[in-house]
Amino acid sequence: MTVSVIAHYDWSIDRSKRCMAVAIVAPQRGWVIGRPEPVGDTASLIDRLQRRAVITGSVLIGFDFPIGLPRSYGQKTGFKSFRDALAGFGKGAWSDWYNVAEHRGEISVHRPFYPMRPGGTKRAHLLEGLRVNETADLLRRCERSTADRQAACSLFWTLGGNQVGKAALTGWREVILPRLDNVGLWPFDGSLLELTAMHPVVLAETYPGDVYGQLGIPRRPVWSKRQQFGRRAVGNHLERWITRRAHVDASAILELIEDGFGSDKTGEDRFDASVGLLGMIDVVTGARPEGAPTDDAVKTWEGWILGQASSRGDLT
Repeated sequence: MTVSVIAHYDWSIDRSKRCMAVAIVAPQRGWVIGRPEPVGDTASLIDRLQRRAVITGSVLIGFDFPIGLPRSYGQKTGFKSFRDALAGFGKGAWSDWYNVAEHRGEISVHRPFYPMRPGGTKRAHLLEGLRVNETADLLRRCERSTADRQAACSLFWTLGGNQVGKAALTGWREVILPRLDNVGLWPFDGSLLELTAMHPVVLAETYPGDVYGQLGIPRRPVWSKRQQFGRRAVGNHLERWITRRAHVDASAILELIEDGFGSDKTGEDRFDASVGLLGMIDVVTGARPEGAPTDDAVKTWEGWILGQASSRGDLT
């Protein structure tokens, strides 16, 4: 596997809060991590990253929004795969797919996101409109509850602080669709080893919250990534990760870690962008498995979170 640039994005529908952390392979220095920075214009995003490379290799980009669809939903669409569905959404009979339903009567396979705004809305409306029996039917396997975390919010529910649907809609349209024919989608198109051998750019889904556990950050005592003192309190776990990896030069962010990533409102974005990048480096360097199960539903429809462990219990 030859990867020359790794970038991790803390995505947001608010463009001012989009943040990225980038690491580049440099001769005699290994992986050099830069300070987190604003994402900027998404239309030129991939081109800008490719120009940063100092050795020949692929650019691996991680986004913390869902990349995939629940199998139960995907099979209702008539498309053969997630990649095929992405190419078809927004066109013809699927012209309303990216438009969030305002009323329960508008929910359908062709318009699955709901609701546009609060007020008289229920998750049961989504189940009825998409004709599924329970919320679990609208979760991908990588989103289901485990011993370490609660289940994620359904991709299609677009209300509340933990919703991810609107981020996925903007991310797919702004970043993935314009480059769909020219990028490798992990794990749909193959393993990282296979994809980096064939594609100059590879896109993957990430989840910084999962990397917290990989870094040994405990859930107790309770800390908040939204507070500078909370981020500062767990900074020793990031520093320990750095000291144990001689192939990583993170000198540019050590002061930032000690400071808790700043006191302004975007401090949590810089924190998650950086944490996600550390997790991606571990996967690329072989310190952690990619994690994707060899399961047809995962590779065809649902995808996986890069570096998230899978177990037989997760796949039942």
